[in-house]
Amino acid sequence: MTTQKKSVLGRGLSALIPKAPPKEVSLRSDEVGVDTGGLGIVARIDVDNVRPNPFQPRSEFDPETLAELTRSIIEKGVIQPITVRRVDGAYQLVTGERRLRAAQSAGLAQIPAYIITVESDEEMLELALIENIQRDTLNPIEIAHAYKRLIDECNLTQDDVAEKVGKDRTTVANFIRLLRLPSEIQLGLRKDLISMGHARALINIPSEALQLRIYKRIVKAGLSVRKVEQLAKSAGKPAEGARRKSAASPPSASAQSIEEKLRQALGTKVSVREKENGRGEIVIEFYSLDDLDRLLDLFATIEKM
Repeated sequence: MTTQKKSVLGRGLSALIPKAPPKEVSLRSDEVGVDTGGLGIVARIDVDNVRPNPFQPRSEFDPETLAELTRSIIEKGVIQPITVRRVDGAYQLVTGERRLRAAQSAGLAQIPAYIITVESDEEMLELALIENIQRDTLNPIEIAHAYKRLIDECNLTQDDVAEKVGKDRTTVANFIRLLRLPSEIQLGLRKDLISMGHARALINIPSEALQLRIYKRIVKAGLSVRKVEQLAKSAGKPAEGARRKSAASPPSASAQSIEEKLRQALGTKVSVREKENGRGEIVIEFYSLDDLDRLLDLFATIEKM
């Protein structure tokens, strides 16, 4: 990628917005004329002459919000132009697919468009991804795929991506890590069945089967992010726990009494480990995924009491 191209893309959304756009652009406005062949202009173009964006990062369009936008366009026209580039005598969409779809649903023959120059498919990909990311119109998995495509297809580093989208590098890395989750959990995150916090905690669980089991408990019982983080922490350190157990001093009489009460209540082995300054930890063991499921049900019941 050339230095000149990077400087253009570094402007982010400014590259997609007219320098002096009309305050309100609609098909009823006399300020929007036909395409005169210039660049950086807003013009009316035929809806049927606009090709889709092959680099569109959005994979889902909510039917309800699309219907609302269609009704708004029928009433007020298209207020904000779409952005296109010229390709082989036609136009290729850069941004504004929701507006284009809604205009088609509204039966419009023409739509206002901001016509820009995009010199390569690589630059087209960057503009489409960065615009969507900066406008916060993508779900977490779409954002993760967008970051990954910027790295893989545009030869950017995580630092480069972070700079272009105005995020911390850690934020970019955390989104990309979501793609390591099983597809069922990714789908749940797309559909807002779990939060980003839940997903980040699930990533730290080493077993995919256990990730899925706890994910189902989150959806069914509404486990908090903190509870999932605690489960992830316990699941990720079995060897360390075993080493501490072998080196620990024998539990006190009070700790043994607490252990016995918890064992009877939970139906599994419980260890109370005392530390200095009155601190300590309680380790609850499970012996299968079904056993863990039983404990999670029990915790959910206790929480409601």
